[in-house]
Amino acid sequence: MNGLFKTLSLLLLIVILTSCSSIRVAADYNKGANFSEYNTFAFFKTGIDKAEISDLDKRRILRAIEAELLAKGYTKSQEPDLLVSLFTKSQQRVDVYNNSWGMGAWGWGGWGPWGGFGPGWGWGWNQPTVSTSTQGTLYIDLIDAKKKELVWQGMGTGYLSRNIEKKEARIKEFVAEIMTKYPPGAPQ
Repeated sequence: MNGLFKTLSLLLLIVILTSCSSIRVAADYNKGANFSEYNTFAFFKTGIDKAEISDLDKRRILRAIEAELLAKGYTKSQEPDLLVSLFTKSQQRVDVYNNSWGMGAWGWGGWGPWGGFGPGWGWGWNQPTVSTSTQGTLYIDLIDAKKKELVWQGMGTGYLSRNIEKKEARIKEFVAEIMTKYPPGAPQ
């Protein structure tokens, strides 16, 4: 019975960890835009300044976007074809888990199955666990610099990390996942 609980606990932990690490992405674009005409980019400072995140996170995101666009063959330019902007949204999520099953649960504090006080069937541990996490959404906008109109928007939603080392990796992961959708019709 104890082995079954350990196995179930491990499976639950794996499901939670893998579900937290996934990023859901989507993209929308102007079907009339000719994406093969875009070769250069620059950051749209006015739009980026409005993003409600720390300057440190903005720089992390911009470095990741720049790396992705350079890897796709784009060059950074003072006279760009595309302007890159971004904005973010975040939402705090609070989950409360009840970790016990009450009377009849396996736990400490009841009379054991062999007549002694100790582990066995009895009153289970009845302490709820509260978990908070932040779910963030990153939008990356690509704007036709000449026409001043949005031609592509990518969006990624997932859970964020407060740990600085993990945050850097998570931002790169967010941007890389979103940019797999650009340009439209490119092999994924």
